[in-house]
Amino acid sequence: MPTLHTVNKSPFERTAFGSCLKHLAAGDAVLVLEDGVVGLRKATAFAGDLDAVSGDHKLYALGPDLDARGLKPDDLVSGVTVVDYGGFVDLVAEHDRTQAWL
Repeated sequence: MPTLHTVNKSPFERTAFGSCLKHLAAGDAVLVLEDGVVGLRKATAFAGDLDAVSGDHKLYALGPDLDARGLKPDDLVSGVTVVDYGGFVDLVAEHDRTQAWL
């Protein structure tokens, strides 16, 4: 059963982002929102971890949260799909369950 994992905290402040990446199973996806979006930037300590999981798992970022933090899609590691609030709802509906990492 695929799970949508949501991460809303910056990986520079909390360990939830890294824990989430270590617990992904086949078919799971990750939606990063709020302050978590800063962890998707290129050339950070987490870029390698994201590259490692992006081949097997889909990564998403909430567009309004990128905008609120002055980030553009070009600032992010490759393989991240930007979604709006409607896309967020669609992702929840497409997965069997949602796991929030706090």
